[in-house]
Amino acid sequence: MQPHFSSANATTSLPRATRKLLETGVAIQMQPPSKQDFMFCHSILAQLCLPRVRIDGREFHQRSGAAWISLQAGMLDEGAGPVWQPVPHGVMARLLLMCICTYAVRYRKHDIDVEDRAAGLLKRLQYDLQGWRYSTLRQQLHAWAACRLQLGFQGHTVNSQPIHQFDAWLPRASGADGRWPKVLQLSQEFYTEIVEHGVPLDRRAVTALKGSTLALDIYVWLAYRLHQVGRHSVHVSWLALMRQFAHSPTGRHAVQTFQRCFLHALRQALVVYPGARVTLSEGGINLLHSQPPIPRSALNALKKEAGTQGGPHG
Repeated sequence: MQPHFSSANATTSLPRATRKLLETGVAIQMQPPSKQDFMFCHSILAQLCLPRVRIDGREFHQRSGAAWISLQAGMLDEGAGPVWQPVPHGVMARLLLMCICTYAVRYRKHDIDVEDRAAGLLKRLQYDLQGWRYSTLRQQLHAWAACRLQLGFQGHTVNSQPIHQFDAWLPRASGADGRWPKVLQLSQEFYTEIVEHGVPLDRRAVTALKGSTLALDIYVWLAYRLHQVGRHSVHVSWLALMRQFAHSPTGRHAVQTFQRCFLHALRQALVVYPGARVTLSEGGINLLHSQPPIPRSALNALKKEAGTQGGPHG
């Protein structure tokens, strides 16, 4: 059985979010991505998911197949001494990390320019400038700056603190001249992993899906996985999907609830990834070979351009 995933013409009767999603899907179908539409994510983070909500503890672990991730919350000096930060979580943590990865890949630099104003970053992510957005952005930026990250796959382990150096976003009460940090410095290990294993994404799709953390996770996974599928389709069971996307499902109807939520989010992701080929099958879904969101020719051109800007340490 193959479900009908369509980016049909939107109508004014549809909710605004749905209408915008459909319009973005049509735009992606009609217009190839420009260089400004390229975004990147770490390949391990395309196979495993960060927490979607804040967790109570200071550690988060997840495993899917041969890949695994471990996040440990850390402390950050916020002007008056060390303060424990949460484990990075939610959609803002994902988008922020994608922006950091994108800058590193595009410009081949460890020092990431995060702009002198928070508003600039929020606009780049197509967010409104309500006060609580700034608070969420500050929390997740500090969480990434303080956390320790371990990534593993088939005997290969990377121990990293993604951000090597960072000046905290200080509150107005501190009297600091520059509340919003201008530059953060990536660790060598994390920078190398991003440049060598970055997964290309279409910025238009990413921003269109930012209202659903699950749909965004599915899109990133498909962008990483589908172009690797060979001549024969790959079956992914509901059990495997639950381990990857549901973290720790509980309750009497956990399986049915997960399937319903996953299929809804999958439909959203496929609207803005029109080239993706996914079918519903007995006991799960089938993945078929599909072109990646960003054509390989465009990526090769970007790598060549980056090489002329001074190489990895330019």
